[in-house]
Amino acid sequence: MALLDNDAATLWRPVGPLELELIAASGMREFPPRLPEQPIFYPVLTEAYAVKIARDWNGPRGGGFVTRFRIRRDFIARYPAQTAGGREYCEYWIPAADLAPFNAAIVGMIEVTAEFPATQDPTIDG
Repeated sequence: MALLDNDAATLWRPVGPLELELIAASGMREFPPRLPEQPIFYPVLTEAYAVKIARDWNGPRGGGFVTRFRIRRDFIARYPAQTAGGREYCEYWIPAADLAPFNAAIVGMIEVTAEFPATQDPTIDG
């Protein structure tokens, strides 16, 4: 049975170059496992929020990318949307242990929609 448009939600994820390499290694189908110091995976609800993070946070630290993907609504409905500092900054907080089923709920491929080049050497603290 084909998935209807209203059966999947579009989300975005700002990523750095290393995370993008790992996504590409999966065939643009999965987000990589979280590191031990990263207990939560944060996809966001708007492209504008993803752009802000990729441009203002990831960009200066080695480059930033905005990814867009679709996820089954029945899966993401298990998680309440969270507000992070203002109503325009909404995201989901997915526990790292739930990332494998999250990836399995992705519909289609993960796409890169924007790129922000590094504005400083990532090895320099700033």
